[in-house]
Formats: sequence, C-alpha cells, structure tokens
Amino acid sequence: MIGIGSDHAGFELKSRVIKHLKERGVDIKDYGVYNEDSVDYPDCAVPVCEAVLSGECERGILICGTGIGISIAANKINGIRAALCGDVFSAAMAKEHNDANVICLGGRVVGHELAYMIVDTWLSRDYLGGKHAVRVAKIHALEK
Repeated sequence: MIGIGSDHAGFELKSRVIKHLKERGVDIKDYGVYNEDSVDYPDCAVPVCEAVLSGECERGILICGTGIGISIAANKINGIRAALCGDVFSAAMAKEHNDANVICLGGRVVGHELAYMIVDTWLSRDYLGGKHAVRVAKIHALEK
C-alpha cells in the first residue's frame, strides 16, 4: 500500500499519479486533498507520514507546488526520510542509498510524464544497506 497526499497546488498531479499507479496495479490510499481549495501543506504531510510510520502504508508520496515545503514538513517527523525528487536518478538514489520512505514532488515543477517515471523508479528500487546503513543510522541519531 502506498499512501499519497497533496495540498491544493499538488492536487492535479496527485490525481494523475494515482491514476497511473492504479493502472499499474499498485494499491493506493489517498489522504487528500480532494480539490484545489487552499490548504496548508504541513497539514497534508502528517497523515501520509503517520501511515508510513504505523505500517499502514509501505511508502508515501507527497506533492505540493514545488515539493519543497511539504518535504521540509515531512522531514520534521521522526522516522521519516523524505526526498524531494525532480529527476529519475535522484529517485533511485533516494531509495537505494537513503532508504527514503517518502518522496516529494512539485506539482507546479514536474510534468506528469516525468512524475510517473520518478515514482515508478522509486517504487522499483530497494534499499542497498551496507555502507549506506551507517549513514542512515546517523540521520536517525539526529532525531534525538
């Protein structure tokens, strides 16, 4: 199960990503928003991040206008490793090296075709561990 959420600026891209993933057979849980009425992106990050941390969702996708604000908000939540991804290589490295459990996209920055490639790449990759585990552990240590 993949959790997905957005603010108003990410609503259109979120809708397209949901459709794309459902067509690929990926189970999705939509945490809102459900229209383009203005909302605050920190409020939109919390439900998806909580679902990832509880195990309700394996990973999360968050979308705001640039992806910046929602990634900053998500990374304030202990246990979340949110990566803002605007290209396929970053999406691969976010999972393989950083074990990112959430990715963030900019609805006003990334076109839908590129967003599909980013999401597909991130979902197809596994965390490599090894030397990267030491670095991820150091990230966790910063949360204390």
